[in-house]
Amino acid sequence: MIHPSVAYLHIPDGFLSLAVAGLGWLFATAAIGYALRQTRGQLGEKQIPLMGVLAAFIFAAQAINFPVAGGTSGHLLGGTLAAIVMGPWAAVLIMTSVIGVQALVFQDGGLLALGSNIVNMGILTAFAGHLVYSLVRKVMGAGRRSLLAAGAVGAWLSVLLGAAAAAIELALSGTSPLKIALPAMVGTHVLIGLGEALITVGALGFLYAARRDLLSIGETAPAQTGARWVAVGLGLALGIAALSPLASGDPDGLNRVAADLGFDGRALAPLYEIFSGYGLPLVQDPSVSKVAAVGLGTLIVFGIAFLAARLQRRRANA
Repeated sequence: MIHPSVAYLHIPDGFLSLAVAGLGWLFATAAIGYALRQTRGQLGEKQIPLMGVLAAFIFAAQAINFPVAGGTSGHLLGGTLAAIVMGPWAAVLIMTSVIGVQALVFQDGGLLALGSNIVNMGILTAFAGHLVYSLVRKVMGAGRRSLLAAGAVGAWLSVLLGAAAAAIELALSGTSPLKIALPAMVGTHVLIGLGEALITVGALGFLYAARRDLLSIGETAPAQTGARWVAVGLGLALGIAALSPLASGDPDGLNRVAADLGFDGRALAPLYEIFSGYGLPLVQDPSVSKVAAVGLGTLIVFGIAFLAARLQRRRANA
């Protein structure tokens, strides 16, 4: 039975069958393990903090839902952005850090469904977005216009692929027939993907203007990040976290589809609650509570991604 306080942005427990959820965990675990192998010798000493900064930015930005048509809202996924800057395998680790903290600390997305959420929003978006980005850049060539156009197309299509994957999982679970779930999920996320594209273009445009060398990390030699730029990036992420109370109150794309198709009642209450609903339980003011919770989550994600990259570097040195 659904818990009245549950507000899921990611797939909650109850939407997927145990078999489908298990397959999601199997695929996610295999991909994360291989990502750890692939990045072991790729992360330079100056790239390690950037992993944390990107994870922090994506976590904070995901907390701000933007309104789209029909009383629906969407939020950044960020897999394409992470893959463009750091490469797809490092992006898998970044997105796993973000989605894992959201589920384990903030009860956003089910524990059984966590593997599928990582696959849909982290692995598929990173690789699909990076593939499309690379193809568009080959066609258009180098330069700012090519960078932004490729990032926009890759980000938009990655959202549609993630939505389609979720629809297939819902259908395999017997939650909603594919012929109904697929057009509903993809149709709802067409506009959400435009928001993803705009945010991705804005981030890439900022990096191109301020630190163009950072955009070559995923393809060529490590760039020099420096403590000052890490502080600026983390400060920017915390600044975005401070804007989280301005997020749209309209239901997320998955919420909207679940309500329209009548399977929203299958969502189960979380097994435990820490900061459920992105709020600190001892803070009375809801806006302050949300800012504090999202800010804390931003710092946690930064620390996890930073430590993961640091451990990878040490293992490579050993």
